[in-house]
Amino acid sequence: MSQLPLALRFPRQQRFEHFHAGSANAATLALLRTTVTAAAAPWVFLHGPPGSGKTHLLLAACQSAAEAGRRVRYAALGALPAPRAEAIAALAGAELIAIDELDVAAGTRADEQALFDLYNRNRAEGATLLIAARLAPAELALQLPDLRSRLGACTRAALRPLDDDERRAVLRERAAARGIELDDSVLDWLFARHARDLGTLTALLDRIDRAALAARRRVTVPFLRELLTGTASDR
Repeated sequence: MSQLPLALRFPRQQRFEHFHAGSANAATLALLRTTVTAAAAPWVFLHGPPGSGKTHLLLAACQSAAEAGRRVRYAALGALPAPRAEAIAALAGAELIAIDELDVAAGTRADEQALFDLYNRNRAEGATLLIAARLAPAELALQLPDLRSRLGACTRAALRPLDDDERRAVLRERAAARGIELDDSVLDWLFARHARDLGTLTALLDRIDRAALAARRRVTVPFLRELLTGTASDR
């Protein structure tokens, strides 16, 4: 569980300044910004649907804390090697620990016990703990009541996906940074035919950007139809 260099461990775009909170998540963003550097900061449990920004905020918190000189560790539980309980235990020892995808450990007794022990050790050592899951602690299928109780004691922050207008604004901004202009007709076409969570839309923008550069074409509805549906069209 040794740390990688900062530039390799934390993606450049997953920083606080690149998180689009919208009106619904502004307070959560402010909370996380304070948590990474404040003494005796609250432990935070983020929960929300896929695409709401949980991973982005955890990575941004780690990056901000590391830049402030704190020892940090981040782990997505779904990506940990087996036996996962041993990998969870190995996370201890940092000043800020961010645990993503806690949902995957719910229902596995050994993983839950490892999380319970990690929670208690962090508390004793004065470390900061940040956790993210799709569901709030009370809704997770946890077998260990003491773990549910500990997680329930964290400051809970529900993340909500951006609304359509906010997602359009973000997509336009990210496209403009690449030199791409997305007019209303292009956005209408994309939003009518593809998932609207920001993660999916950003990945789609990456694909469009590469294809447009390779073909030396503007991003128009005919171009998108040809690229994404395989339907040829006039230029």
